[in-house]
Amino acid sequence: MSTDTVTDVFEEHRPVLVGVAYRMLGRVADAEDVVQEAWLRWSGVDRSEVREPRGYLVRVTTRLAIDRLRQVKARNEAYVGPWLPEPYVTDFGDMVPDTAERAVLADSVSLAVLVVMESLSPLERAVFVLREAFGYPYAEIATMLDRGEAAVRQLSGRARKHVEERRPRYDVDPAQRRDLTERFLAAAAEGDLQGLMSMLAPDVRLVGDSGGKSRAPLRVIETADKVGRFLVGAARKGVPDMSFRFLELNGGPALLLLSGDKPDSVFQLDVVDGRIQSVYVVRNPDKLQSLAA
Repeated sequence: MSTDTVTDVFEEHRPVLVGVAYRMLGRVADAEDVVQEAWLRWSGVDRSEVREPRGYLVRVTTRLAIDRLRQVKARNEAYVGPWLPEPYVTDFGDMVPDTAERAVLADSVSLAVLVVMESLSPLERAVFVLREAFGYPYAEIATMLDRGEAAVRQLSGRARKHVEERRPRYDVDPAQRRDLTERFLAAAAEGDLQGLMSMLAPDVRLVGDSGGKSRAPLRVIETADKVGRFLVGAARKGVPDMSFRFLELNGGPALLLLSGDKPDSVFQLDVVDGRIQSVYVVRNPDKLQSLAA
């Protein structure tokens, strides 16, 4: 292969590699580091021995992500306050034309599912991502991970059971989530506690991630009354030179608050039966850097 062809092949598969690495790690920077390392492996390998470039690249990326995940888990043990994945801009474009497949990819990258996946072992997480998000056959996953197919099936079953038992149930209608997000913003900005309360489920949870680097609750806030009062109080304090815009993050609509031109916070809602079940707030500045552009 010429240098141009080598680069073109890698770039063709980059979106899938980033998707695998991010679902494994929950951080954009870590995912990009892993994909860069995969590029170095790809550019140096004897490509006459590579029969299927995509399979080779996914295998390399997955193994690198497993190694990185073990380092990240140790780092997260000292994390201040609740941990949430780094917000990830999702735009599948023409890469995924099928609506059902888009829904699977969007769900597998949602904040709720990624939080549950944090409790999986690195191998379980790798098998879950490759099987549930990308639909790889067990035999191919076994080859990628250098494990027997029976062992991979066992890992897959254990991981799927764990995620299904713990994942929150929420509505995936993006139009409804967008509408509620807009009304949520308006009520909070106006200090309308009753308006907020009418949108919140009685057992709503607010999870704030600051990493100890900005103001956010260090514990999960629960119940509509406590969450509503917290949001109204936070809105009264305000953000200097505040503006906002809507983005698709982690497979669903989200609200990005800016202070001047600097990302300040990301809000994303989970909705069940037309009411807000979970409010996710990311304020750790390290996790907002990728949204600065």
